[in-house]
Amino acid sequence: MKKITKIESNKTNSFIKPKLRVAAYCRVSTDSDEQLVSLQAQKTHYETYIKANPEWEYVGLYYDEGISGTKKEKRSELLRMISDCENKKIDLIITKSISRFARNTTDCLEMVRKLVDIGVFIYFEKENINTQSMESELMLSILSGLAESESISISENNKWAIQRRFQNGTFKISYPPFGYENIDGQMIVNPKQAEIVKYIFEEALSGKGTQKIADDLNHKGIPSKKGGRWTATTIRGILANEKYTGDVILQKTYTDSRFNRRTNYGEKNMYLVENHHEAIITHEDFEAVDAVINQRAKEKGIVKRTSKYLNRYPFSGKIICSECGSTFKRRIHSSGARKYIAWCCSKHIRQITECSMQFIRDDDIKTAFVTMMNKLVFGQKFIIRPLLDGLRKQNSPESFRRIEELEAKIESNSEQSQMLTGLMTKGYLEPALFNKEKNSLAAEGARLLAEKEQLTHSTNDNLAKVEEVNRLLKFVAKSKMLTAYKDELFENYVEKIIVYSREEIGFELKCGITLRERLVN
Repeated sequence: MKKITKIESNKTNSFIKPKLRVAAYCRVSTDSDEQLVSLQAQKTHYETYIKANPEWEYVGLYYDEGISGTKKEKRSELLRMISDCENKKIDLIITKSISRFARNTTDCLEMVRKLVDIGVFIYFEKENINTQSMESELMLSILSGLAESESISISENNKWAIQRRFQNGTFKISYPPFGYENIDGQMIVNPKQAEIVKYIFEEALSGKGTQKIADDLNHKGIPSKKGGRWTATTIRGILANEKYTGDVILQKTYTDSRFNRRTNYGEKNMYLVENHHEAIITHEDFEAVDAVINQRAKEKGIVKRTSKYLNRYPFSGKIICSECGSTFKRRIHSSGARKYIAWCCSKHIRQITECSMQFIRDDDIKTAFVTMMNKLVFGQKFIIRPLLDGLRKQNSPESFRRIEELEAKIESNSEQSQMLTGLMTKGYLEPALFNKEKNSLAAEGARLLAEKEQLTHSTNDNLAKVEEVNRLLKFVAKSKMLTAYKDELFENYVEKIIVYSREEIGFELKCGITLRERLVN
């Protein structure tokens, strides 16, 4: 007789379904200061969203900054994510929309097919499409085609609207130059700044160079348009800007068929609008200054559209005198038969009685920089990590979520505006109705943008510091003690050098901290 014995199952050895490894991909198509905030908002959203699902495991966020969605090859993080998928590190990808993933139908379908073939699927939030559950590629093909055509349509509609404003002279200068303000869409003279502009032109006509003019303005404590220090480049830009004569040349730049911004050297029509606004400088003075600049360029052998500075040094313009605020200039000094490089306060050079700060040696600065970096490598746990932790705690998740909401509303507002323009170009709307709806959307868009900019401004400085501290930490964490100075390291991490005396300088790092070092003479 057969004997049957029941073997109880071992509950502890039951098959446990592994969690899906989920990554997120996002892209910010602008390359502005708002980028850090926008990216942080998306990071916060995806990390919270993925971790909230008990069946998912968050494996990271991949993001491309300031890169157009029309070009897959230029999106390094997207390509790195696909590589990680091929290496079996990711099971599912979440992204905001098809247009954020790709605005090129061919690229989109190629990537989706490639990922599906290796068992990796994509979830598009906005369209609510999961490539794992699709019976065919038809819907994705249609939607990605719409995303691609939307990119082209937006560009063409913008170009059409802008061209019309160029031609009838109604194009509004959204960011007026120093000396003007934008009031109700009009360029209005700012009297206080206008006096500075006149001073700059007068000084240039008297024979002063652009660097000398910049130094004088800095010495007087006059802030530039962005509230910072004046530079020779800024002064040259003012002296070459025709807007100060009351005229405007439109379409100095344009976007080509590949969505690249280019300077217009005659490839496209330009439009000269005379008497567009109140002038600060006469045409005669403007042309006289232009003649002076061209003569100097000719004497120095400088040709337009070529590199002007063939001998540019990493320390140039970055060494600041703590006594008078002037920049230091590079000089060759002699000690007997031996020559060496030194940096001297420009005001001390011009008038020794106005600034007592003496020169410092180039080699001493480099030695101090190496010492400072080695201290960071050695003491990273006590200096950089606490700083990074402190900055991260200051970030407000609520702010990032609000910014994300505002971006969505701004994007919707822009889409409605583009749709109106498209209907107008096709003759489906009466001009009166078009203007009414367009103005209403513009007012709402301006309100949303103002709120976003205010919120962005309040968090951007801190985020920028977090990014810089994190970048510095990554370097020192894997670096060995330095044995020699390197220009690349200095340019990567130092904003400027403050000279306190011949014995002490301070390195103001891009992450916001200033570290003092003794100079060994």
